[in-house]
Amino acid sequence: MSVRHLYLARHGAADAFGELTDVGRRQSDLLGERLARVHVTAVWHSPLPRAAASAAVVARHLPGARVAEAAELVDHVPYVPARSETPATWAGFFDGWDEAEAAGGRRTADALVARFATPPEPGAGSTDVHEVLITHDYPVAWLVRHALSAPPERWLGLNSANTALTVIELRPGLPPTLVVFNDLSHLPDELRWTGFPGGETRP
Repeated sequence: MSVRHLYLARHGAADAFGELTDVGRRQSDLLGERLARVHVTAVWHSPLPRAAASAAVVARHLPGARVAEAAELVDHVPYVPARSETPATWAGFFDGWDEAEAAGGRRTADALVARFATPPEPGAGSTDVHEVLITHDYPVAWLVRHALSAPPERWLGLNSANTALTVIELRPGLPPTLVVFNDLSHLPDELRWTGFPGGETRP
């Protein structure tokens, strides 16, 4: 039975214009070094420049891996919770969010799951599939929430630091397995926790 291994990562640190910084390039390079031991078949990335640039750096360590854009990985809010589902600290974030925006984000989230969070077809052989997804904080949170079969609003608070590694395994006929979440062990202390709320206070 083959297994689909998803290696999810938020893009490297970016500037105010959404372009990868020197720190982001170094983070992405170290993530690529970590993934070099895996037989990666594809590196998928969001259409946004910071994710595309991160993917290009990571892919230098993965010879033979296909590198391609996937629209489903774009930065988006996957689910706008009802007021009763929204923690008080998040309430203001959703002010002014209209129904069309919310519906569009949910369609993208559903398409993301349909494309990437599915196991290999039964009878597809015994060769495992290893794919890297370079995306953004919220899509990573949505895929983790899906893997855990958690309520849709539970994507809130599942934050990922820049180039933190999350690994999900998908097997036919079984629930997804969350192997690793927000792992920063490939980064030195000075490159950890960027892009993470309150990162300056973390060890």
